[in-house]
Amino acid sequence: MALEIGAVVEGEVTGITNFGAFVQLPEGKVGLIHISEVSNVYVKDVHDFLKDKQKVTVKVVSVDERGKIGLSLKALMPTPPPPPKRTQERRKEFTQAKAAPATFEDKLSQFMKDSDDRLLDLKRNTESKRGGRGARRGV
Repeated sequence: MALEIGAVVEGEVTGITNFGAFVQLPEGKVGLIHISEVSNVYVKDVHDFLKDKQKVTVKVVSVDERGKIGLSLKALMPTPPPPPKRTQERRKEFTQAKAAPATFEDKLSQFMKDSDDRLLDLKRNTESKRGGRGARRGV
């Protein structure tokens, strides 16, 4: 029986890498759960979500012409609910407050800060190209 896209199958995690986890499927086939398909939340390390020899239920999301099988745990998870309306209202208020017109003094202050930062970056870059901190060559 060939695996079809959309099929839900059970398997066992056989290996974990920094980019995902390999799963042994029925009939001796092996598929990969890419790190982006492990969970609905940000996954920094796959080991935080999966362990070796763990039984998992996965959904087949792709099968390419070379026989590589793409799997997903995320596709079987319920989608997270949207943020509460109150949070959306606060974001809107914050965005509106942030977009309030700045006074001349605020604009001038920001310009001076940006200018100083640019000059400091320029000075650092120039020093590094000359050998840094005023060192003389050939001494």
